[in-house]
Amino acid sequence: MSTPSAALDVITYGEAMAMFVAAETGALARVGQFTKRIAGADLNVAIGLSRLGFNVGYVSRVGNDSFGQYVRDTLTQEGIDQRCVITDDRFPTGFQLKSKNDDGSDPAVEYFRKGSAASHLSRDDYVANYVLSARHLHLTGVAPAISASSRELAFHLAREMRAAGKTISFDPNLRPTLWPSRAAMVEGLNALAELADWVLPGIGEGEILTGYTQPDEIARFYLERGARGVIVKLGAQGAYFRTAEDAAVIAGQPVTNVVDTVGAGDGFAVGVISALLEGKSLPQAVARGNRIGALAIQVIGDSEGLPSRAELDALEKGDAPRVASMA
Repeated sequence: MSTPSAALDVITYGEAMAMFVAAETGALARVGQFTKRIAGADLNVAIGLSRLGFNVGYVSRVGNDSFGQYVRDTLTQEGIDQRCVITDDRFPTGFQLKSKNDDGSDPAVEYFRKGSAASHLSRDDYVANYVLSARHLHLTGVAPAISASSRELAFHLAREMRAAGKTISFDPNLRPTLWPSRAAMVEGLNALAELADWVLPGIGEGEILTGYTQPDEIARFYLERGARGVIVKLGAQGAYFRTAEDAAVIAGQPVTNVVDTVGAGDGFAVGVISALLEGKSLPQAVARGNRIGALAIQVIGDSEGLPSRAELDALEKGDAPRVASMA
């Protein structure tokens, strides 16, 4: 497989799905009306970075069906390069159902993705001159979980980008039900994290993956395995970052009305990655991550709250990171 080369800022890969969000609260079995939206952790990050003006490439597979066309239409609308998105005539595009909650709690999500086109991603989908034209690779823990062949692609992408001297970010984004066992998930994701420059676990994810409960211990675990920096998401409290030289908690952004918590971590990743690629300091990057993560949870949908460059610039004007107490 070959494709013309063109420089990208960021490359990511994974499974994009149609998502049907309940129009009313209650159990999904009793909901009668849904709104169609787009979903996929890696796609959310791609959308967020593209809106901020970065040239983003996406590697995936979709079915030759209406959901697959919906994914392609979304990529076009968001300005994401889809030259390495393959239409697979053999398998369908996945989709999911998501409940609506009024109390700010995590919604219920049911997935219909087994045997999907994206689950057949493999090393055959790696295109060197496309991937290596990017200066940064972002990986989540979702795509490596959907199949053994997709997992192999994740490791190949990371090793090739690392060998080329490019930077890599990794958000574990745990999906335990997609793995054969918890032990396999922990082993696989920690091995992938060892190839990353920046590791971005949530505090609960970090405890599962490392066995430690404190942010500094979780960060130390990954620093000792080669990460340049670790950022542990602390929810409303903000995020803790640690490098070999520095560590601090950057206070979170106050949110009075939490609408939909799904996508907060993806918004956080958008903030961190965009700031680091712009040469900003790690405290500034974490502060931006907190800000965009807060925006993401104030609207329905996984990517609807991700800002444009103009919107972000207006929000950040004169704003400085707020360092919280580490006590």
